[in-house]
Formats: sequence, C-alpha cells, structure tokens
Amino acid sequence: MIKTFITSFKLKNTYRTNSIIYSIKQLPIIKRILPNSLYKNRGLKIFANIISILYEIISIFIGKIIYIVAMIFMALSWYKTNQADTFIHLFTFLTLCGGMLNTYMLNPTKDKYYAIIIMNINAREYGLSNYYYQLLKLVIGFLPFTILFGTIIGVSLWVQLAIPFFVASVKLIVMNYTIYKFKKTNKAMNENLPTKFVWGFVGICLLLAYGLPVINIVINQTIFLFIFVISMILGMYSFIKIHNFKNYAKMYKQVLTETNVYMQEKNTGTQAIKDMNLKQIELDKNYTSNQSGFAYFHDLFVKRHRKILTQAVKKQAVIILVILIGIMIGIEINEGFKTKINEILMAYLPYFVFIMYCINRSSSVTQAMFMNCDHSMLTYRIYRTPKVILGIFKERLKTLIGINLLPATLIGIGLALLLYLSGGTDNALNYGILFVSIIAMSVFFSVHYLVMYYLLQPYNVSTEMKSSTYTVVQAITYFVCWYMIQIQLPTLSFGIATIIFCVAYSLISLFLAYKYAPKTFKLRV
Repeated sequence: MIKTFITSFKLKNTYRTNSIIYSIKQLPIIKRILPNSLYKNRGLKIFANIISILYEIISIFIGKIIYIVAMIFMALSWYKTNQADTFIHLFTFLTLCGGMLNTYMLNPTKDKYYAIIIMNINAREYGLSNYYYQLLKLVIGFLPFTILFGTIIGVSLWVQLAIPFFVASVKLIVMNYTIYKFKKTNKAMNENLPTKFVWGFVGICLLLAYGLPVINIVINQTIFLFIFVISMILGMYSFIKIHNFKNYAKMYKQVLTETNVYMQEKNTGTQAIKDMNLKQIELDKNYTSNQSGFAYFHDLFVKRHRKILTQAVKKQAVIILVILIGIMIGIEINEGFKTKINEILMAYLPYFVFIMYCINRSSSVTQAMFMNCDHSMLTYRIYRTPKVILGIFKERLKTLIGINLLPATLIGIGLALLLYLSGGTDNALNYGILFVSIIAMSVFFSVHYLVMYYLLQPYNVSTEMKSSTYTVVQAITYFVCWYMIQIQLPTLSFGIATIIFCVAYSLISLFLAYKYAPKTFKLRV
C-alpha cells in the first residue's frame, strides 16, 4: 500500500507540475517569449516541482485557518454566550456539515481517474492510502490552530487536542455509511452531487450552529466530551469496516467516469454540466419576443434558459428571507443579540463585500452563456464582429444585473430594516447607504465577471478552461473579498467609498470591454 501511495503521489505531483508549466505558458507576454519545448526544460521542471511540493505543504494549513477564522472565530463576537463553549458548539455542527459534503475518498479528481482507470493501479490500495493521507493532513492541519484559537478563548487543552480527531472520526463514520449504502443499493455516491437529504441535513446543522447561540443554547465542554467519545468509538469501528471493504474497484468505476471527473473543474464547461443544463432548457415552448436585432436573440436565449439563469437566485432569495426573519426574531427575544446586530450593521459593512461575492451568480451565468450559446456561435465569423459582440454584451449586462438584483435588494432592504429594529442610528443617511452600497456591490460583481469573461474569454471549443490569467484574476478577486472580512469601518464612510468605487470601476471596465472585447472575445485553442 505504501508503494502504491508513493506512485500515486508522484503521479499527482507530475500532473500538478505540468499544470504549473502550462499556466506559466499561458500568461500574457510571457507566452510569447517561452518556447513550446518548455516541458523539456529540466530547470523549469525542478522549479515547478518545488512549487508543487510547497503547495502541498501550505494546503495542509491554509484552508484550515481560513475556515476557523471566517466560519467560527469571527462569529464568536455575535453572541453573548461563553466564547469557549460557542467555539466548540460551532465547530461540532460545522464538522457534521463538512463530513456530509466532503468524504475525500469519493471526490472524482483527475489524479484518481488517471491512476485507477487509465493506469489500472489497484483501486483498494490507491483509495485507502490516499484516504488515510487526507485524514492525516486533516489532523495535522487543524491541530495547531485549534490549540492557538482554543488557548486564546479559554478552551480546555484536552478539547483543543480532541477536535481534530473528532473531525477525522466524523469523516470515517460518513464514509462507512456511504460504503454501507453502496452495498445495499449498488450505487456509489459522487460527493460533487449531494442529494436533497444531504443538503437538508447541512441546512439543519447550519441553522443549529448559528441559531442556537442566539437563544443562549450551546454545546459545552462536558457535552462535547460525550459526543467525542461516541464519535471515536464509531470512528474506530468505521475505520475497520472501511479498511476491510474489498469492492473499491467497482465503486470507483461508477464514480470515476469521464463525465464526473471533468465536472470537478467548477469553472469549466463539461459534458455533465451540459447534460444537466440541457434538461432545464425549455425548447418545447413557443417563446416569442417583441424585441429586434441583438435584443431579440438574447431575449429568446434568456426565456429558454430561464431555469438555469434564475433558479439558484430564487433559492437564494428564500434562504435570505429565512435568515432575515430568524435575525428579527433573535432581536425581539434577546437584548444582547439586538445590541450586537446594531454594532455589526454600523461597523461591519466591509464583511458584506465577501457575502455579495459569494452569492453573486455572474460567474455561473457567464459559464452557462458560453456552454449554451457562445461555444457554438463563436465558430461563426459574423458572431465575432464588433457590432454583434457589443450588441450582445449590452443586453447580457442588463440581464446579469437584473438577475443579481433580486437577492441584493432583499439584503439591502433587510439590513436597513434590521438597523431600525435593532435600535436605529442617529444619522438617517445610514439607512440609505446600507441599501445603496449593497446594490452597488451587486452591480460591481455583475460588471466585473461579464467584462472579465469578454476580455479574457477562458474556454476552448470543448468548453475546457484554457486561461491562467482568468484563473489568476478570479483568485485575486476572492482574496480581496475575503480580506474585507477583517476590516471594520463606519458604515457611512465605507458605504460612500464603496459606491464611488463600484461606479468608477464599472465605467472603466465597460470602456475597456467596448474597446477590446471585439479583439479578445474568441475561442481559445
């Protein structure tokens, strides 16, 4: 099994190294300098290998600290409950969510596909060795941060040490249940396609995690001890069942189909996504439009693809309403919570930059536009002419802004209402700033992603991602938005600055799109 793991690790590292070299080769200006024989360069391969190994080491820790800070540590200030107990409470329920959504073993990645399906490596040895490695990384990655943050807020040392093993136990229990279901139904679960039951379970856990502390109910250290002991017993039993399971080859054969593997790349169009989208396209209805020209073409596209474009936004609106109602109830029944909400609304508006980034649908909508329209239309010369490109761009921008405005409007109105219910403000302008700044953020992300799509069009005719520049810009966007979580500024000043920035950025981006999109909006090779 160790030999299999070493082989698989080398395979993964080779694939990652080649991906790094390919990404370097795709960067603007640099790609013109570097030769096509780049993959043969020994020095560059060593450099890429070093980056790959460093990435592997850093990835053990970076995701864990972001998770603890963003999802748990920063939320502690929302509640009046004991911080140590609240930390444990949030970690417990969020661990249950993570256990259901991420099994590690049934994540259909390319390295698994290449090793098990293409190279015919023993499925059981490959699956188990890499699964144990992931669990080891999980414990090592969490341990320093549970000790660090646990010490800061007064969590007992034994709890600090126990939490990483609790997380690993939950993973084992869920994986054992998944294998049990496979034995019963002969159907393997693809963790990238969670069932309604899984989403329902996750929703309940999130509600219990963030909702119970509002009414001063949390899992204390004594209760966690009981939960931890039970999870360790079930985890050890699950470990034995997982290790003794023999039919990994059959299970992986179902999970590691070409469709599932390439669906893993969330930012690329794949056959799986195409098939899913095709079921939602309404071609059987005789849609008509009173528009003309580019507006007519786009209007028919929107009507036929309205489920793809708006379904997620409608779900978001429902969730936002439920959250707002829950917070309003919390304000009415808990005076401390009421005060805290007022403080948040007056100083934590930067936090909503990250929230608006997360709920904005522009990236997914532009992806749908490419898969269901542009990947075919761009093969025609007429579709690549400046007049057509700019005409469609204008109509798409209106649609994209309209789609994202539904949840943004609910959040904007909701925040203003929550500010009023939680005690209000001396400056009535804050109500308007809250609403307008949220709308400005929504418009900003709509413009940003559409302009980025037109200026850096990242897909080839097979709907595969081929632009490292696009990926870099996406990563920068994410990290800037995540950084805003850590900033506290008065709502009035930050809100005004945000509105001015969003308007200025949108105008500059639209100018760049109108000037350069006719040259850049084309299929990649």
